[in-house]
Amino acid sequence: MKLYEPSTIKKIREEYGFKFSKSLGQNFLTDKNIIDEIVDGAGIEPEDTVLEIGPGIGVITYEAAQLAKKVIAVEIDKSLLPILAETLSEYDNVKVINEDILKLDINKLIEDEGMENVKIMGNLPYYITTPIIMKILEEGVKASSITIMMQKEVADRIKAGPGTKAYGALSVAVQYYCTVDKVASVPRSVFVPQPNVDSVVLRLNIRSEKAVKLDNEKLFFDCVKAGFGQRRKTLLNSLQKVNGVDKNIVMQSLASAGIEESRRAETLTIEEFALIANEVNKRL
Repeated sequence: MKLYEPSTIKKIREEYGFKFSKSLGQNFLTDKNIIDEIVDGAGIEPEDTVLEIGPGIGVITYEAAQLAKKVIAVEIDKSLLPILAETLSEYDNVKVINEDILKLDINKLIEDEGMENVKIMGNLPYYITTPIIMKILEEGVKASSITIMMQKEVADRIKAGPGTKAYGALSVAVQYYCTVDKVASVPRSVFVPQPNVDSVVLRLNIRSEKAVKLDNEKLFFDCVKAGFGQRRKTLLNSLQKVNGVDKNIVMQSLASAGIEESRRAETLTIEEFALIANEVNKRL
């Protein structure tokens, strides 16, 4: 079944009276080459279980089901359930769950469903891309990777390095948990309906060990947020916004870490942020 063809999407919409939800950010892919790039980029093996977030009408689900041992698709929109039951009817290794991924205990789902070798995929509404990624990473979801389509601007921020305009707290946070590979560029023209922005698919490979060793993870992220919260300020000034940290602590910590007070957050590597946070932690 060619679920990606505009004529098929139109037929399904008419048959089920389906209306695209702007609030759910529903945009369906119509380019088979890009669908193949996404599925190939996810690196699905026969023993893998795919956890798909937001299957829509099952365009990617359909392809993933041919490769994976099992696909569990989490869809928030009840009106898509009967459509998915039809479009995926030939596969007995697919299960669709009607849940809000942001409210779901993903690790419990993985355990309850006996999911092994989990790889996560998703074409997410742009406005909740970051919360979903951070939920998966912060909750330590037992998966090896997240292959996800997102607004190009967000992808640029996630993969940005120090000294670039796009580099910020999101870059540091994601790169702390993952290595990042670009899978595909996706122009707005290959969606129905057409969004206002271009997209990029990234594969976030979840690290078995975090990028840096931290004495206090919360303090590390507090330092990162404080630094980028006032990008134009020097570290000496911005880090004083961290709770319990005064000017003397900042000065001593930067000196011990061998980092100049006049530098700004956007110039720091993750390793340098870790050095600073660990030095600050010693003095609290």
